[in-house]
Amino acid sequence: MQDMFDMTDLGIMTYFLGVEVYQSDQGIFISQNAFASKILTKFHMENCKPVSTPLAVGEKLSSFGNEEKVDEREYRRLIGCLLYLTATRPDLMHSVGLLSRFMHSCNTTHLKAAKRILRYVKGTLKFGVQFKRENELKLTGYSDSDWGGSIDDMRSTSGYFFTLGSGVFC
Repeated sequence: MQDMFDMTDLGIMTYFLGVEVYQSDQGIFISQNAFASKILTKFHMENCKPVSTPLAVGEKLSSFGNEEKVDEREYRRLIGCLLYLTATRPDLMHSVGLLSRFMHSCNTTHLKAAKRILRYVKGTLKFGVQFKRENELKLTGYSDSDWGGSIDDMRSTSGYFFTLGSGVFC
């Protein structure tokens, strides 16, 4: 490519669009530790107490109710940051996807749930995706649904998870 285009070789990639890349003989590890720390600081959660799960067990969220409304712009900023973080954090995908449903009618319950995700992130800053070097790649997929789990419209939520070798790609 250097024959066709004017380029500079910067060596092994270590950082790209907020994603930290660690390469070794064992494989590649990608994470967003610095970005996650920035999110915590941006939303004044850098000194929060970590929790072990991104959502409270059995919590059902609804856009209806008597809860006090919150600033939609701030809520959207938070969810947008968390959505970008899911690029290297598949453990956040379900909870962030669930909260993104309420961007048009967010209330204190939704904001509290989003801040719980930040508390989870605080305790898992070093999490990411590991792609191990393997001789044989095996494609594995999982799916699940909750059949009518939405309180608002009784719609089902389904999800899927695919890995190739040791890394999650979808």
